[in-house]
Amino acid sequence: MKTVFAALVITGAVFFLPCCSSEKGRNLEIRDALSGRVYGKWPLGEKGEFVENMQFSIEFIHSVNQSPVRETFDIEGRKIRPLLVRFSSFGAGMQSDLEEGQVLSRDGDAMVITGFKTSFNELNYIVGTVSDHTLIIDNKTISLRELCGRNAHITICVK
Repeated sequence: MKTVFAALVITGAVFFLPCCSSEKGRNLEIRDALSGRVYGKWPLGEKGEFVENMQFSIEFIHSVNQSPVRETFDIEGRKIRPLLVRFSSFGAGMQSDLEEGQVLSRDGDAMVITGFKTSFNELNYIVGTVSDHTLIIDNKTISLRELCGRNAHITICVK
């Protein structure tokens, strides 16, 4: 967040007061993990207003078991907390042991894990080369392969 200083002149004395940045609220950003280049950003709330507990999802086809996975996250301040993981089948690379507080349930043909306790400053992904990763936010679906390129190493964070 940039700090802008305003000069205030009162009776010949100059005072510098910090002013609010023109950037209101927060954005979800996707960056290149190595260079920091910003691929895209999405405001979290209308017109930059602060909205608590905004959600987004990352969806992809699991490379080993070839079934869809959707990871849904909750944004709390500047932290990202996993809310649920929805998947179709167990297999290599899929979570099979539950941590304390986690619950495995069924929703039709899908399995859903909830009860995550850990929050993260950022998430790191490698965008699929065969199958795409998609970002779902604010009722929009964005292809990460089109946005970032195949095999891009990306970081998702809240700024």
